[in-house]
Amino acid sequence: MEYILWYVCVLLAAVVGVLLFHLFRYRRQVNYISEQLAFLETEDSNFLLTSVYAVGNTPEMINRINRTLEQLRQEQRRLRKMNKSYRESITGISHDIRTPLTSVKGYVQMLQKSEITQEKRIEYTRIVERRLEELSNILNQLFEYARIEAGELVLNMEKINAGNLFAEVLSMFYEDFSEKGCEPEIEIVSKALFIQADRYAFSRILENLIKNALVHGKGKYRFCIYSREGMAVMLAANQTDSIEESDLERIFERFYTTDQSRSRRTTGLGLAIAKELTEQMEGTIQAYFEHGYFTVEVCLPLIKIER
Repeated sequence: MEYILWYVCVLLAAVVGVLLFHLFRYRRQVNYISEQLAFLETEDSNFLLTSVYAVGNTPEMINRINRTLEQLRQEQRRLRKMNKSYRESITGISHDIRTPLTSVKGYVQMLQKSEITQEKRIEYTRIVERRLEELSNILNQLFEYARIEAGELVLNMEKINAGNLFAEVLSMFYEDFSEKGCEPEIEIVSKALFIQADRYAFSRILENLIKNALVHGKGKYRFCIYSREGMAVMLAANQTDSIEESDLERIFERFYTTDQSRSRRTTGLGLAIAKELTEQMEGTIQAYFEHGYFTVEVCLPLIKIER
């Protein structure tokens, strides 16, 4: 009997010893993780949690925490990039707004002088009108993009002859191309291309593509509309020296402009608005270089005509 009791005591002592050993390792592991987390709370570091002992489920827990840390750090990097871009955008837009306002103020002061000739008065008035129109365009684009982002722009989808509206919008820019001393190459397929779209949104997409070509193009403008694999395809192409291959991945970002001096007075919202409106109408938009031409391609689904 004494032998059995002694054996049981030894066994219990061994079990208690093993439990105490594991408890020690757990406590050491937990304290080590706690110290690392305390470090991460106070330091901006790429440090990941490590383990001193592979005890129970703690390695799996550490892996999960590390995955969460990586996700949080990626989100932080994304937010920092967005904040930087946002600050740069605000600075650029402020410049775009301030420039025509400063110009208007200067010419209005000159108009107030009694000694200026009637000829100069007419010239200054026309300049003021142009600057105010530039400012109005900037503010309209900002307001329009804000409405789109907020989901306040409700599309009224209807059956539209895309070719007819394409030609109609192009005709609005006849004077602009005349001022540049060039005549664009226009190709409109003879077959009627019907799409389900919002008339205002579709017109705005085309206008922004043409305006972008006028701002950045240096000649040989080409505008086409045709059908391809059940889609109505609109192309706006032009030669340019202000857009490069490296710009393509950001060309549809809001406020992005390749004109770092902002001398062309563009908000960088035209193609961003075109992209938002195209996607809302279940279409696609892309930009690429082809045979030396910078090209923006918009595709919208054709209406299937029952026979």
